[in-house]
Amino acid sequence: MRAIPSFDWARSGLSAAALAAALLSAGGQGAFARDGMNAAIIGGAAAGVVGGLAAGALMNGAQPAPPPPPAYRPRPVYVEEQPVMVVRPRREPICHYERRKVWLDEVEFTYKRVEVCE
Repeated sequence: MRAIPSFDWARSGLSAAALAAALLSAGGQGAFARDGMNAAIIGGAAAGVVGGLAAGALMNGAQPAPPPPPAYRPRPVYVEEQPVMVVRPRREPICHYERRKVWLDEVEFTYKRVEVCE
């Protein structure tokens, strides 16, 4: 993107010249409505408008057109990495506690916590 330069001396001189040309083209003599010179007044106003537009266009400058988009744009491809799995042999048995039913006699029983190792 191009930065717009600030108002410098070259542009101000050019706009002053355009303003002077617009004023001179309006006519050297004063025109009054009572003289029947309505066309000269309208022509002078139109020349002032056109000169103002030209001076504004010169002061602002033209912006360059943006570059065209590329003809082919490949889509991004995402590749997932496989997680690294490290398998180590067990060093000791894994133990846990279970509740097991223990019979006291043929009719009654109770539960006890028993350590079970694999």
